[in-house]
Amino acid sequence: MVEIHNEYLSAGGNCNPDAADWDATTGIFAQEHDQVGLETLVTGHSDKVNAVKFLPQTPRDVPILISGSVDKTVRLWQGNQTSKFQFENVAILEGHLSSINCLAVVAGSNLIASGAADATVKIWQITVSESSTDAKLVQTISLLPRFFPLALALSYLQGSATLIMAVGGTKSIVQIYVADTAKESTLLTHRATLTGHEGWIRSLDFVHEAQCCRGDLLLASASQDKYIRLWRVHEGEALPAAGAAVQDPSLRFMEKPLSNKAHRFEAAGSKHSLTFEALLLGHEDWIYTAIWKRQGEKLQLLSASADNSLAIWESDPSSGIWICTTRLGEINAQKGSTTATGSTGGFYIGLWSPEGFSVASLGRTGSWRLWTHNADQDRWLQGFGLTGHVKHVKGIAWAKGGSYLLSTSSDQTTRLHAEWKHGTNRSWHEFARPQIHGYDLNCIDSIGDWQFISGADEKLLRVFDEPAAVAQMLEKLCGITRNVEQEMPGAANIPVLGLSNKAVEILDDEEPLPVENDDERDAIDPAATTRNSTFELDHPPLEDQLARHTLWPEREKLYGHGYEISSVAASNDGKHVATACKASSIDHAVIRLYETQEWREIKPPLVAHSLTVTCIRFSADDKMLLSVGRDRRWAIFAKEDGRHNYTLRASNPKGHSRMILSASWAPVDYARAFATAGRDKFVKIWATHGGDFECMTTIQATAPVTSVDFLPKSLGNEFILAVGGENGDLVLQSIRRSNFERLRTFTIDRK
Repeated sequence: MVEIHNEYLSAGGNCNPDAADWDATTGIFAQEHDQVGLETLVTGHSDKVNAVKFLPQTPRDVPILISGSVDKTVRLWQGNQTSKFQFENVAILEGHLSSINCLAVVAGSNLIASGAADATVKIWQITVSESSTDAKLVQTISLLPRFFPLALALSYLQGSATLIMAVGGTKSIVQIYVADTAKESTLLTHRATLTGHEGWIRSLDFVHEAQCCRGDLLLASASQDKYIRLWRVHEGEALPAAGAAVQDPSLRFMEKPLSNKAHRFEAAGSKHSLTFEALLLGHEDWIYTAIWKRQGEKLQLLSASADNSLAIWESDPSSGIWICTTRLGEINAQKGSTTATGSTGGFYIGLWSPEGFSVASLGRTGSWRLWTHNADQDRWLQGFGLTGHVKHVKGIAWAKGGSYLLSTSSDQTTRLHAEWKHGTNRSWHEFARPQIHGYDLNCIDSIGDWQFISGADEKLLRVFDEPAAVAQMLEKLCGITRNVEQEMPGAANIPVLGLSNKAVEILDDEEPLPVENDDERDAIDPAATTRNSTFELDHPPLEDQLARHTLWPEREKLYGHGYEISSVAASNDGKHVATACKASSIDHAVIRLYETQEWREIKPPLVAHSLTVTCIRFSADDKMLLSVGRDRRWAIFAKEDGRHNYTLRASNPKGHSRMILSASWAPVDYARAFATAGRDKFVKIWATHGGDFECMTTIQATAPVTSVDFLPKSLGNEFILAVGGENGDLVLQSIRRSNFERLRTFTIDRK
């Protein structure tokens, strides 16, 4: 009996300021849960998700998740009463003509707002009942002057049920809309336009100055001009006292004087004024997020910026001036550096935990960082958060012994995933980032347990060796035994102006940096220097450690191809590597073989295809080499006895009716058999008992098949074949061992 269960999920976050939320009721959020990791995937959108919000205070305490996507739709997802991590799509809201950029909700209301790149904001009314969840469009607001909304905020005016909405986006203004009455059916109308910012508005958030919705209403607006502005909504005809910022002598350097113009409006029979309250200085780059949190009677504002820092702001009790009390993240001179030197590239999202004792941020690398306040030490301590690729994963490869998994992606990184063994607990995490490249990575394979090769959108391949520092960490935390006989470099570093990982020695904590020569191209990045204490860890590496200190040194470069690398495979004994590149003619659609002793090419190259070779596989005994390509052909090369060379043994120019994208050898000892997968939505199993290869079984799929792989061993009288489709479907096929007949099909839930 075949049993399937989810062991590990890895995914990076979308770098959009509105693309995450932390539910105050259930505590659900994309963070480590009991040190297990990502719990579930909610699938349904056909394009990138830009915004998510939890609907607060839902009936029956069932969480409702709202999401907005580039596919122009807003979707409602309802949680399962028995499992809070399972969500079902219950409604699709259509009407926007372009991608959804932002969403807004407010506690105590069933109205939500969505802003899109069609320069409109739509107001929807959500109806949640015992049996169903539905939504209807209440109002469409066309923004004038025309701009794209990037931030929305909803709240109630103080002491009433009258809604107020703030809208900001691709202009340096904030528009205020207010309902005429307290009825939810009342339309929102434009009442004020707030000026003062000098860049796009990226985040807006309302909060009541006093608890229980009493006192004035404060609005925080964060902008690309590097400033946060606070605005006060005051009830009554009399204006509030001038904000502290207007009187602050430290702000006299401003080129434009701070204005305290009062915007007056009337709502639900009461008069209100809206005035500028304070200007928050301190960030050195664009500010993406500003979000309020109340701690008792104290208000705190969390901001996230592209300067790689989070800041927590509080009002000084004596002067009323807003000051930065805590700063988290990277506080150094690495601002603006690229991911090649380990910089996070800025923080896009900052979120408070429901209880307010933790904050989380999402960086450019798609990884979450988590800080929790330790009351005993009165300091914020960083914990490990979720990590994952942020673009298409193009290749994966197990270490030959199966001890860890390597993945490579169009996000230009290679990542190592392994199982953390802490006591009786087991959980998978990212433990190293061996390669941070300047080109999109396309393929990868493991040469042994301590070495791998990868190919990218460049004409060469790169071979990497595991450093001693990473090997020691994996042995300590994962129980992966090191090869003590193999000489390993201490660690790796990327020169400031280089692309190749360079082997370096691990330095003692007090040891000065070595100076090799005056060539600045070989200069060592001080921020990426590896010290002995760096790997004295009792938990998986944090994001800054992954990006800077877990690189693998580059052993060799393999040349010969004329175009970008498309596929690579290493033999099971680790003695040979086969590679191919993108090609549109027979001259370049060749397979090049390299021996791994001295890394020399074995000539002549193998010729069979006329277009790009998409997949290469060695047989289990390395005596056969299988290749498939865009020319619909599969080819098999046999190894000559006692030599490194392979010669063409068999070929089928019409193996599929469309391009072949993947192939895999079957674990058969009495014959040669393999599977091929094509864009024609078929998987075919071919076998021979000494003669020609014949198609034994054809399996119909629901979408073009992009990947196939056999389980390396048979289960009784069955083979297990995994089939992956272009639409994201993953299916296991049970194949009879004796005649390759399909027996059963197991569909793996995408969640």
